This record gives sequence, structure tokens and C-alpha cells, in this order.
Amino acid sequence: MTLPVLFRDVRLLDLCADDGMTAPTDLLTRDGQITAIGPRLLTHGARVIEGHGHLLMPGIVNAHFHSSVNHMKGRLPCLPLELFMLYESPALDVLAPTPREAYLRTMLGCLEMLSTGTTTVGDDCFFVPRPTPEIIDAVCQAYADSGIRATVALDEPELSELEKLPFLGDIAPPEIRARLAQRPSMDGNALLEMYAHLIGTWHGAAEGRIAAAVSCSAPQRVSPEYFAALDDLSSRHGLPFFAHMLETRLQRVLGTEKFGGRSLVRYTNDIGHLSERMLIIHAIWVDAEDLDLIAASGASVAHNPNSNLRLGSGIMPFRALRDRGIPICLGVDEAIADDAVNMWSVMKTAGMLHTLSGDDPDRWPCAREILTAATSTGGAALRREGLGSLTVGAPADLVMVDLSTLAFLPLNDLARQLVHVELGQSVRLTMVAGRVVFEDGRITTVDQGALMEEARALFSGKQAALSRAAEEMASLLPFYRAMYDKAVAMEVGMARKLAGELI
Repeated sequence: MTLPVLFRDVRLLDLCADDGMTAPTDLLTRDGQITAIGPRLLTHGARVIEGHGHLLMPGIVNAHFHSSVNHMKGRLPCLPLELFMLYESPALDVLAPTPREAYLRTMLGCLEMLSTGTTTVGDDCFFVPRPTPEIIDAVCQAYADSGIRATVALDEPELSELEKLPFLGDIAPPEIRARLAQRPSMDGNALLEMYAHLIGTWHGAAEGRIAAAVSCSAPQRVSPEYFAALDDLSSRHGLPFFAHMLETRLQRVLGTEKFGGRSLVRYTNDIGHLSERMLIIHAIWVDAEDLDLIAASGASVAHNPNSNLRLGSGIMPFRALRDRGIPICLGVDEAIADDAVNMWSVMKTAGMLHTLSGDDPDRWPCAREILTAATSTGGAALRREGLGSLTVGAPADLVMVDLSTLAFLPLNDLARQLVHVELGQSVRLTMVAGRVVFEDGRITTVDQGALMEEARALFSGKQAALSRAAEEMASLLPFYRAMYDKAVAMEVGMARKLAGELI
């Protein structure tokens, strides 16, 4: 049970209203839900928070995230995904975390998200070199302790590098091929045991704030048998199914090389796993057939524009998805493919990036579409009923934004200023499930200062291990670069990047 809270004299975000918000009103929360909205509500023993005309909006949903590299902000230069992943997540024992390390790095993301109004996260969490019950528990405990709402999956590939990438078998010399032919230490059966632990221990924990999802990482990274087992697990428990698809040009080429000319979307559909439970990550190098299949399945797409720019992956065809009614939500991706865990910057980029996709301004995303993607569409994609709305009965996940700050001075258009001007500096309060978790510039659920000091000391001590891992993986870089260059040279029948260098 949480203490009832009455927000007095607030303006509610209303994207159907001409000015984007309601007249001043009150909103009451009780037992984790919005229970009443209207002027001059009675308190019934509730804590009263004076809104002073501030904006109350739904909590922001970070629908796609990898928490495992929260401690690696700024560590890598801009690189194409296939080169970037050499250094992002090599399965080396030298990088194995302790449970406390996993807890602290997860908490770093929580602190940044809650302080800027993100109330829900979909964590497609990967575990280097392998998941264990203790590390899974540490990640989920951090989410539980912070007060955020989190949906957690185990993003673990099952196949070898040679099996999931094109051309390497022909490019690499025998000794390198032997190394790249080794599969991860956990097979599908072992990974399903980890899912049994995640679901049995954490699904529905913390009064429902913590939930499980499943993840294949990407269709090309798992066997058909494990893919089918994950889909069955998702179906039986009603869990979201995370799957990266067609993030890069190389992944488009992969369909020709390994899937008989089928794209990853077509392959997933053909084997019966494309469904309304699936949250497709990125969907940049998609064609019309892919989009028609996604639309027919009811799947959603998580758009990660900052990451896509950072890694040079390309521009997702936003309007082509929306024309087909495909739900689009937004995500940070991770702290080294964005370098901040701030959904306001994601919204800003999403609101501007697609002006490069065509010359008709009527087809560019508008600010209200972006705000919807960052709230209610994200909640639906994570299968969280009612999340992202301001209606009686909806989860009380709320953000109070101070409209007297410079971001809104003068207040010309609320939706546009939320998307294009605000970066989280005007967030005065964050509530999750009816509990205030950020207020007056501080996290209320944990000792932020002590945690940051501990994390600073611990991760300073990890720099040598990270450097050793990077040096070990650097020996593979020439072969991965040759693979990447070969894929870039192939015609794929579409353009998702600028045609050439600007002069």
C-alpha cells in the first residue's frame, strides 16, 4: 500500500487539446493507480502536493535499453555496429562482474532515468560472459530498490560468430576461424534454466513493478529450436518478446547470405514467431514486404534514433511504419550507443531526424506523435496495460514538469517545447506506482550519494580489465572491417543513409 497523494492545481498533458493540456485541476492517486481527476478533490488523508500550475504528464517509457554497459559511457568512438560490438560485449571472463558490480551499474541507469522523468524501462539485458542467477538477481534487485518499473529479458546469443555473421568464414585465416566457430558457453537449454529463474523469482515482483520478457537478441543469433522455445515461453506467460532486426545494412545482406534471400523479418514470420507480443528493435533496413508483415502481425517497433546516429546505422523509415499503423515506441538503447540515459534527448532527435527522409514536411513526425511514442505506445509494447495514460484506473506513473523554467518561456506550443527544448532540467517530481521516487532534486528511494561514490571507486578499478579486453578483441578488427566493407559494397535495393560524403 502506498500513501494516497493529491496533486493540487496541475495542468494535465492532453495531446487532443489545442494547447496540449487541460485547465488547472486536481489528480488523486491511491494504491498505485490514478483514482480521481477533477477540480477541488477532497484529500481523504492524502499527502497534498501543490502543483502551482505545473504540468503533470505520464511517466516516460524507455522501451529499449541494455543496462549492462551503464559504466562505459563515452568509452567507444562512433563505430558501425558490427565493429562496435567487438568492444561493447565480448564474452571474456576478465569482464565477469560481481553481483555488487551488476547492482551498481544497473542503479546508475536508474538514477539518471528517474531524475529525468523516465518511469519505465525495458531492459534487454546481456550478461558477459554468461548469465547466472546471482547476477540476474542483482540487476532485478537494483530495479526493485530504485522504485522504477522494469521489464527485464536475457539478451543472450546462442550461435557462434561464424554462424550469425556473413563472410567471416572466407575472410579469416584458419586459426581465427577456429576461434570464431566457438559457441557461447551456455546452450539453449541452459539459457532456458536462467529464464525459469528470472520468471519464477522476479516476474510480478515488487508489487508488479518488475516483470520478465524474453529475448532472442536477434533471429540470426539463435538456433531455430531455441527461437521456438522462447516464443513458446512468451506465449505461455504473456511476455513481450524482444528481437533486434535489420539494424544495419550488413543485416540486410545477411538475408541473402544465410536465409535464402529472406530478410530477418520474413524469416521470423515464416517460422511463425512474428506476433503482437514481439517488440522489434530498430527496423531500419526494412522493405515494403517487411513492413506489411510487421503490420499484419501486430508487432511494435522500438526506435532508437540516438544510437542509430552514433553507430551510423541509418534512418528508420518512420512515416512508412506509421502509414501501416505499426506502433512506434522509443528507446535509449544503451549508455555507450547514446552516452546518456535521457529520453528527452531521444525525443528531440526523433522529432528532427526524419526531416532527412523526404522533402514533404507534412510527412515529418510531429511533436505529439513523438510524445505518444515515448509514453503510451511504449507502455503497450511492454504489455503494461494502461501505462502512459492519464485516466482513472491507469498506473500512477507521473512526471511533474515546471512550466516556469526557461524551456517554456514563453510558452508558445507545449508539445513542441517538450520535444524540442526540454532535456529533463524542468522535471520537479517523478512518481512510479503511486510512490514519489524523485523530488526536490534527489532520488527518495536510495542514498544516491553513497551509491555514486561506491560506483565511482569500483568502476575506476575496472579500467584495466576493460582495456585488456579491448586489446584482445582488437586482433579481430581487420577481419570484421573486411566483412563490413564487403557488406557495404553490396546492393540492397534501398537507401537509409546519405548518398555520399557532403562537399
